[in-house]
Amino acid sequence: MIPVTKSFLPPIEQYMNFVQRAWDNQWLTNRGELVLELEEKLKNYLDVSNIIITNNGTVPIQIAIKLLGLGGEIITTPFSYVATTSAIVWENCTPVFVDIHPEYLTIDESKIEDAITSKTKAILATHVFGNPCNTDKIEEIAKRHNLSVIYDAAHCFGVRYKGQTIFNFGDVSTCSFHATKLFHTGEGGAIFCKDEKLRHKIYYSHNFGHNGPLDFFGVGINAKISELQAAMGLAVFPYLSHILEKRKAIVDYYNSNLIFKKISKLKIREHTEWNYSYYPIVFETEKNLLKALEALNKVQIFPRRYFYPSLNTIEYTNGKFMPISEKIASSILCLPLYTELDQSSMESIISILNSDQC
Repeated sequence: MIPVTKSFLPPIEQYMNFVQRAWDNQWLTNRGELVLELEEKLKNYLDVSNIIITNNGTVPIQIAIKLLGLGGEIITTPFSYVATTSAIVWENCTPVFVDIHPEYLTIDESKIEDAITSKTKAILATHVFGNPCNTDKIEEIAKRHNLSVIYDAAHCFGVRYKGQTIFNFGDVSTCSFHATKLFHTGEGGAIFCKDEKLRHKIYYSHNFGHNGPLDFFGVGINAKISELQAAMGLAVFPYLSHILEKRKAIVDYYNSNLIFKKISKLKIREHTEWNYSYYPIVFETEKNLLKALEALNKVQIFPRRYFYPSLNTIEYTNGKFMPISEKIASSILCLPLYTELDQSSMESIISILNSDQC
């Protein structure tokens, strides 16, 4: 079987060496030695001024919305993982969808201003498949209308845009360290914020609002990552160069051998150092996608319809018609991409996609 992805697993003895440290310390959570060490390593690797690592990649979005959305309308993309929209609804805010760019697949910044109302509090945009949004235009719009900007950068580990880390953009950026990501802690995430006052609020918000053991700055929830999760991150960390090299080689092989007549690939925005996080292809029609998917599944190859469906079509969002997002969501397929994917498997995938049956 060839799945769409596989988690990168370091040698178990290396993971257990870190777990042993947690055992020896008898400290399993509440920001212990391993969490602090991992934060410092990631801070240096990602070239960020600060980082708070968390127990998953969704709670950071919820915290950002809680602090910046303030119960109002949040302009967002219909083409993202459901967590982007469900976090808005969960925090009692209203998602207002803006359609996407047909090639970059990120929110179409030229359509944002038309969606702004007196109730708009923030823009929540996704760097889709690690492909940056037009951050300059979004910042201009946000400043003009006094709006906050939150970036769902779940796919963006290691991405750089215009010479700096992608996590420097917006008032808040978030990332996922889920097991399927190129860097992972099994389950986990991170939140980034350059403004020190806002960062302070985020910090205490992710730890029940604590100001020491007996006092509180304000309301908070539990977004703390455990020492056992941090142990996985520390064990994966030394292999980042290997992981990125392997993923780049796979992407290059797809690019060189797929026939791009009936399918198209993601257009990476200019000035981007990409991280090879996903390999999406877009078919001319959903019918063509389903035909290809059936042919691949027959030989135990399992790509993923990602993202599907367009989030404006989910019942609880009450979204308006988004023609580009709905068209892309119905015709996009992410191909297998993981460090262990071998050339023989890629040849099988490519052979089917290039054949007359697709």
